[in-house]
Amino acid sequence: MTGGVTRPGGTDGAVETLSTGHRVALPLSTTARARGVVLPASRSAVRSLLPAGLRPVPVTPTRAAVTLLSVAYDRIGRGEIDPYDEFGVLFPAVPADASTRSAVEQVGGYVDFLPVTTEPARALGVDIWGYPKVVADVTHREWGPTRHTTVTVDGERFVEFTVDRPPTIESTLSTISYTTMDGDLLRERLTVDGRIGAWPASAAFSYILGTHPRAERLRRLDVGDRALLRFAADAEFTIHAGRRVEGE
Repeated sequence: MTGGVTRPGGTDGAVETLSTGHRVALPLSTTARARGVVLPASRSAVRSLLPAGLRPVPVTPTRAAVTLLSVAYDRIGRGEIDPYDEFGVLFPAVPADASTRSAVEQVGGYVDFLPVTTEPARALGVDIWGYPKVVADVTHREWGPTRHTTVTVDGERFVEFTVDRPPTIESTLSTISYTTMDGDLLRERLTVDGRIGAWPASAAFSYILGTHPRAERLRRLDVGDRALLRFAADAEFTIHAGRRVEGE
């Protein structure tokens, strides 16, 4: 069910009605505190989990990447939806038919799994963009620069994730997320404006996988134990309507 959403991906300039009855305007502005890492993983295993219209971003001839992302939202739109917490598993990817030159501009994160803490948060992602959200127990604890996140889905532990915030500076960047919805591969443009930082080749993180089937899915990726990148953003995140990726 997609509530009153006008089309898959929504429409910029429109007010969309979710299956919960909540109404949100696009593009959607949020404020959040995000922490994450980009880790090396088996290129062939990542490829097997991507839709046909995407290919993984290569790190080496045999390695691609997976992103683990912990997010605490402080504001959603104008307050139409209460703040919530989430945890994401994403695969850096580009359209399968992108040329070497255009691929650089089309690098984005294909969202593979996105546990969130409330039903309106789930509906927001699923109804408009097709984000693979499920309602779960996502708990953040912070001390100094360190955040510890635990995620339990359907009563089973999915992951425990700890990461240190790198130094940040005032900055603005644009990025892309990819989702699938109603058989379409969608591209969502995202802008991030606030304090942003990243640190390469980092070991200042840890994760422990649980017994949930999604944890086993991650285990099969042969994920490395040193991050390609550790990052943070305390910022305004604005997500635009999804657009169908041509060539699908």
